[in-house]
Amino acid sequence: MSVYKVGIIGFGGMASHHLNTASLLDFIEFKGVYDINPQRMEVAKEKGLYTYSSTEEMLNDPEINIVLVAVPNHLHKDLCIKALRAGKHVLCEKPVTLSSKELLEIMKVSHETGLIFTIDQNRRVNKDFVLLKQSIESGILGDVYVIESRVEGSRGMPEGWRCIKEQGGGMMLDWGVHLIDQILYMCDSKVVNVFCKMYSIHYDEIDDNFRLTITFENGLTAQVEVATNNFIKHPRWFVTGSEGTLIINDWDCSGQIVRCKVREDKWGAEIQKVKAGPSKTMAPRSPETIETIELKAPTDVIDNVQPTYIQMVNAIEGKAELTIKPEEALRVMKVMEAAFESAKTGQAIFTDI
Repeated sequence: MSVYKVGIIGFGGMASHHLNTASLLDFIEFKGVYDINPQRMEVAKEKGLYTYSSTEEMLNDPEINIVLVAVPNHLHKDLCIKALRAGKHVLCEKPVTLSSKELLEIMKVSHETGLIFTIDQNRRVNKDFVLLKQSIESGILGDVYVIESRVEGSRGMPEGWRCIKEQGGGMMLDWGVHLIDQILYMCDSKVVNVFCKMYSIHYDEIDDNFRLTITFENGLTAQVEVATNNFIKHPRWFVTGSEGTLIINDWDCSGQIVRCKVREDKWGAEIQKVKAGPSKTMAPRSPETIETIELKAPTDVIDNVQPTYIQMVNAIEGKAELTIKPEEALRVMKVMEAAFESAKTGQAIFTDI
C-alpha cells in the first residue's frame, strides 16, 4: 500500500482527532493545514505540520493526495468540489452537506473526475453499535420491530457554529446524522414515514433536542432521540423483538439480552395482585421461562477514524468498494430533510427513501 499525504482544511477539534489517530496508520501521512484562525495555524506548526497560506496553495501542492474537509458544515460543499476539481481525493466530516441537493452536486463532480469522495461516518464502528448490530443479526431477538437509540447530555450546546442555524448548527445535524446513519446502515428497507418533534429549550435559533420516529417498509420502527437538557438518561439502546429484549446502557456496552424460552401465554381464571394492581396481563412470568445473557464490549473493533481511512485507501487503490458511500449519506440527508419538514409542519412525512 502506498503512502498517502493528507492536507487538512479546518484544524479544529475533529481534525486534531483525525491527526492523532489516523497518523498511526503506516500508509497515511498528514503533511499540512490551512485554517483561517491564526491560533489554530500555530497549533499545527507546533505539531510539526506545514501551514499553507491559503486553500489554493494546499490544492496546488502535487504531494497532497487526500484532502480532509473539517470546517463548519455550511462550507463543506464548495470546498469538497474545489478539492475534487484540483485532482484530490476527498474525505469530508459529517454532516457532509446541509441538503441533498448540495450532496448531489459533490457526487456529480466525484463521478466526473473519477476521484474518491467519502464521509467520516465513523460511528459505524462504535463498540456499542457493533454489539447491537451483531446481536440483532444473530437472530437471538427474533424479528426486531422497535429500535430505540438515544444520546443525552445536560450541559447544553458548545459555543460557536453549532449554535448558528445558517452554519449548520443544531443537534439533528450534529448528532442526528450519526444516529440515523447507524439505523439506515443496519436496515436497507425503504423509509416510508418520518415524524419529528424538535425543541429549542435554551437556544432559539437551533434544535437543542429532538425526537424522531422512522418507519420502514418492512415494519421496523426506529426511535431516535438526542437531548442536551436531560439530567437523568435513558439507556443508549433499547430493542424489542418477537423473542427477546435487548438493553445497552451506555458507551461501555454494559447491558443484557433477556430471551424468551417458553411463551407462558396461558392464563388462569384468577386475577393476580401485582405492583400494577389487579392484573393478568402484567403478572410476572416464571423465571425458568427466560434466559438472561450479559453483554460485553466486542474486543475486535477499531473504534476510531482509522477504518474510515482504510476503506478510503482501499477504494483509491481499487481493492474494494467504499464502505461509507456517498449514496448512503444521501439517504441519511433525505431522512433529515423529512425530519425538518415534519418538525416545521407538525405532520408525519410520507417518503420513499
